[in-house]
Parts: sequence; C-alpha cells; structure tokens
Amino acid sequence: MTRGAREDRPSEARTRLLNTAIRIFYAEGIHPVGVDRVIAEAKVTRATFYRHFPSKDDLVVTYLREVHEMERQAAEAAVAANPAPADALLAIADNIAANIKSPGFRGCAFLNAAAEFPDVEHPVHRQVIAHRQWFLETLETLMAGVAQDTSDAAARHFVMLRDGAMAAGCLFDPALVVETFLRGIEGLVRIHSQRQPAASRG
Repeated sequence: MTRGAREDRPSEARTRLLNTAIRIFYAEGIHPVGVDRVIAEAKVTRATFYRHFPSKDDLVVTYLREVHEMERQAAEAAVAANPAPADALLAIADNIAANIKSPGFRGCAFLNAAAEFPDVEHPVHRQVIAHRQWFLETLETLMAGVAQDTSDAAARHFVMLRDGAMAAGCLFDPALVVETFLRGIEGLVRIHSQRQPAASRG
C-alpha cells in the first residue's frame, strides 16, 4: 500500500469519534453533548480529537454529512432496484417507514439539527438545507417520470408527508404513523400518475 493510500483512509480514531457522535448526537441532541463526552466515549485524547475536528461545529457538520451519505446510498439502492419511477418512489417511502419503526428512532436528524441551529448562515444549518435540497431534487427527478407537469408540486408534497411522519413517529404509535404515511405516498403517486398534461386532454 502506498503512503497516499494510507492517508486517504480515515484513521481508526476518526472513525470512532464520528461513530460516537452519530450515536449520541442523534439520541440526545447536539447542544447537550459536549466535546469531552465525545472524547471520553470514543476513547481518544483531546489532541487526537482536535487533530481531526478543529471544533465541535466541524464534527457536527461531518456527522450530518455522514447521515446524508447513508440516506443517499439508501435512495440510490431503491432506485437501482426499481427501474420504474413510481416503484422507486414507493421503495424510498418504504425505507423511511422502516427507519420510523426502528429501535431508538428519534425523528429526522436534519430537522432536529435545524431546530438546534436556526441561524441560516451557520454551517450546520447550511448542511441541513443542502441535504433537503438533494432529497427534493431526487424526488422531483423521479416524479418527472410519473407526471412531468406536476413533478415539482408532487415532490414537495412527498417531502411534507415525510416530514410529518418523521415528527410523529417518535411521538405516537410508529405502526399507525407508518400506515398513514405509506397510504399517503401511495395515493400521491397514483393521483399524479393518472394526471395528463393539459395539451393531451384537449
């Protein structure tokens, strides 16, 4: 292995720090968890922490980027396994439903972070917006394969249904929340797939 390849691979300490942050930031919130807590649970030194993350904000942004990457990979896998756009949209909804029903579910990591970092200029808030823009654009692309003329509105509707389900999933019976959410997405896809462009109705 070359020296460059070794440098490209994340160090074990950095991986431990990031995995620790993912676990406790999501479970307990970001502001209540200090750097000392992350350092202690990751079993690294303070110097090691600051070598990888110059500040707590850097760690939080990296945490959100990691969660984004996991969600991006799940969405891409759903699309790859379901060539028909309508089926891909339903598969993405199924992934969201599975997340809501999973043990330790505490809502959407990005909505939670946005509530803790409301300043629109803060790097954490900007990371939240970037993730949400990616998700909306992904849905718009798929919806365009279902109904080109209503794809933007349908994608925004999907996001709102998803946000509501993620918020309700940790407050009420997850099974009921998931049932309602999936029924809503199925109806959304069906309604838009049945709509025809105005030019073709004349």
